[in-house]
Amino acid sequence: MIKYFGTPHIETDRLILEKFQLNDAQKVFDHWLSDERIADNRINAAHKIISETIERVNKIVTGYESEEFCYWAIKLKDSGELIGEIDLYDFDEMTESCEVSYSLGYEWWNRGYGTEALRAIVEFGFRHMNLHKISAAHNTDNPASRRLMSKAGMEQEGIIRDMVRNSKRLYKDCAVYGILQEEYNNKNFGVQILKLIL
Repeated sequence: MIKYFGTPHIETDRLILEKFQLNDAQKVFDHWLSDERIADNRINAAHKIISETIERVNKIVTGYESEEFCYWAIKLKDSGELIGEIDLYDFDEMTESCEVSYSLGYEWWNRGYGTEALRAIVEFGFRHMNLHKISAAHNTDNPASRRLMSKAGMEQEGIIRDMVRNSKRLYKDCAVYGILQEEYNNKNFGVQILKLIL
């Protein structure tokens, strides 16, 4: 059975993963949601005006009322800078599985932050939520996300043609990845989470 804890405070070596606040909207807009380079790998279009982002952050903050809502802001531990987001979603009670997605501001790409955040959330999902499987998908023309998923221990399970259509109405093939709790335990990544406040 899946155990839900909502969105707890998590700390890793370099990151803090915590709930979004309403006053995060400007940085969410500036750091990734208004960036076309990031929108290319998302279904929704880049935000053009801050009110779009305020509405989205409001929806996230309201979601925290449910223990089944797992949506973290990714912040740098040394500066508190908001650099991205990561969430667990589409929980399936029958298979005790879910999906994970993430976005990171372009300025912080290729520094290992995405891998560090994903490994922490995978650890949380398996060790605390009792998940059996965590899945993810990335556009096949996004090799950076492929490397990130692989570094977190996920294995490619296949490619789904035209799985998504982005905001530019272009169909994208997606590579589907997954990791089982048993595989995670056998890969011995060690402890990623240095502090957890449930």
